[in-house]
Amino acid sequence: MQKQGKVRNVRKQQRQARPGKESQLRPVPVVINPIAPGGKLNGKVVLITGGDSGIGRAIAVLFAREGARVAIAYLNEHADALETQRLVEEYHSECLLIAGDLSKEKHCGQVVRKTIARFGKIDVLINNAGLHWESASLSAISTTQLIRTFTNNVFPFFWVTQAALPFLKSGSSIINTTSVTAYRGSDTLMDYAATKGAIVSFTRSLSGNLIKKGIRVNAVAPGPVWTPLIASSFKPKKVARFGSDVPMERAGQPAEIAPAYLFLACEDSSYITGQVIHPNGGEIING
Repeated sequence: MQKQGKVRNVRKQQRQARPGKESQLRPVPVVINPIAPGGKLNGKVVLITGGDSGIGRAIAVLFAREGARVAIAYLNEHADALETQRLVEEYHSECLLIAGDLSKEKHCGQVVRKTIARFGKIDVLINNAGLHWESASLSAISTTQLIRTFTNNVFPFFWVTQAALPFLKSGSSIINTTSVTAYRGSDTLMDYAATKGAIVSFTRSLSGNLIKKGIRVNAVAPGPVWTPLIASSFKPKKVARFGSDVPMERAGQPAEIAPAYLFLACEDSSYITGQVIHPNGGEIING
């Protein structure tokens, strides 16, 4: 992986319209891990929300390399989604693209139905899509923004999972993307951090609810990771130094985060449920 010093030299100040396009991000995020494949997901079908870019793309590509067929749900970043599909298909796998607004309950159901119609099953569900907006103070967070943050970041986790549950069987896995901010907070992303805390509680609660059905539920709480959401959410100066405040002094790459999802999706983690993995560059959060 790239050293942070080298990344700083090429990461120019930049700004994109939310939620950002990976094709315009410089440097291009690393989404393919060089470790040799092991076929840990042969025959599996994986549904990933927010799978068009960033961590979602890295998961899709890694899982395809491990033998899975992939469905990705995304908003409207069609070029990014097509690139993810191309990368997945390089591993002789299939990638179903499903565009639409996950903040709408009806669409969440459609995502699951389209996945079932194409592949006939779902073995792994990854709830990953999310957005955030910086706010300097609590009073700066409008009711509209607060509702939008929860509607984008929390509600789809419930809706997609509810729609998928009838198709999940013993041995299936649900993996939710939370964040380091759920544990240490964020003074400028208060509503976002609150949604990520809700996802931790959802994960723990659902794991207990489904344990007798043999369905494992876990989460991943990334620290700073270089994705389009960063360039579309923060001011250019903050983007340029993004991730430099963690012990490793650099942002993570999506390819460094995806293996945590692979571990939780495959039989390597068969004795793990209700837990959270913390790939965050060395920050100790005692969570």
